[in-house]
Amino acid sequence: MTPRTAVPLAAPRKAAHHAAARPASPFRFFDAAVVRRRRLGPSIVRITFGGEQLGEFAGGGRDQSFSLFLPHPGQAEPVVPVELGDAWFAAWRAMDPAVRAVMRSYTVSEQRPEAGEVDVDFVLHGDTGPATRWARDARPGARVRLLGPRTPENKSVCFRPPLDTDWVLLAADETALPAVAGILAWLPAGVRARAWIEVPRAEDVRPLPTAADVEIAWLVRDGLRRHGAVVDAVRAAALPEGSPYAWVAGESGAVRALRRHLVTERGLGRERVAFSGYWRLGASEEDLRAEALSGAA
Repeated sequence: MTPRTAVPLAAPRKAAHHAAARPASPFRFFDAAVVRRRRLGPSIVRITFGGEQLGEFAGGGRDQSFSLFLPHPGQAEPVVPVELGDAWFAAWRAMDPAVRAVMRSYTVSEQRPEAGEVDVDFVLHGDTGPATRWARDARPGARVRLLGPRTPENKSVCFRPPLDTDWVLLAADETALPAVAGILAWLPAGVRARAWIEVPRAEDVRPLPTAADVEIAWLVRDGLRRHGAVVDAVRAAALPEGSPYAWVAGESGAVRALRRHLVTERGLGRERVAFSGYWRLGASEEDLRAEALSGAA
């Protein structure tokens, strides 16, 4: 993933004999519960979370991500540390894995602060992990916690095109579809964009409203296990002239291949390619989480 630049929060100046106050964390925990759910297609279910605190969830749009904490079976609500600012992660890791909440990263699909609601799209790929199982069975009233932004300008928004961008390239699979939708909704009129989106079924294709001048190519796998059609499609495409900004997300192997193609074969500067592996073929959610935790040690 390319570095995400957060706006620095300067502490007030104090007398020399006082320690400088630490800026407030740009993120906080939000209590929420399932309000409703609906299928967007055979592979995707949208779950709406609601709660009074979500009126202060300050998402920045685009590919805004957050951490979702889910309960284990038999728990009435997820078990998380008492909020400790930026120290929450170490406190969560120190808890018993069989007790502490299941943590996953998701993209905000839509939010309605006035109603205290946040929509999240879950991809259902069978019984592959605790988050998938939870989403499959979630019913209104099920309690969760979100760790999300206090301010719209936060480091969990990755899509940040340079000012000299002439056009935008988007490449994704179904796991990054909510982020693509958020980016397209954010792009202003007059911006040129090309998007390639890979989905399991034709019924997963849906309208993506935008004011931008965008051309979308939907790549349907028809339920086959083969992934990476998006790589072949971008490689074969005739791209517009000018300085692009590329945003690539989805299966890690496909993301690496596309980044390599764009930088090595198309000549894009590395700073003009934002990329993120949301999952990896052959690895479960738990495998990836264990690797992430090992790397954070």
